[in-house]
Amino acid sequence: MIRNVLTLALLAGPVAAADQVRMINPEGLAKPAPGSYSHIARAGKLVFIAGQLGRDADGKLVGPGMKEQMEQVFRNLETALKSQGATFANVTKLTTYVTSVAEYRSPEMAAVRAKFLGETPPPNTLVQIVQLADPAYRIEIEATAVLP
Repeated sequence: MIRNVLTLALLAGPVAAADQVRMINPEGLAKPAPGSYSHIARAGKLVFIAGQLGRDADGKLVGPGMKEQMEQVFRNLETALKSQGATFANVTKLTTYVTSVAEYRSPEMAAVRAKFLGETPPPNTLVQIVQLADPAYRIEIEATAVLP
């Protein structure tokens, strides 16, 4: 654990003061409620992306199913990454929250993941929960990336 923290600190570069951590809400993502959260925290070369949901830039849920929500989640992550000059190749870790692991593991969902992450996806922690922030949400994914 300590070794991982030290590795991340070295990758981030010098981050000595809180003012070197930037909070960012890029265009193309639904605007968070004022004072609630930021989509991105950037510290040196480290990029932390808040959990993304199946909502479009206007904040509307794209559909009731996990598949269409997952596709939107990955489009949102892609938007966040591009805003920082990164791609999915720069992602070092995903954390995925779902309301059904069985549905997440279906071949159709695997195809969506492969479309965005390719043949060598980053490490992922999968957590099944009873409910996300809204009962209509089926999936939420957060990401950490290291910039080139």
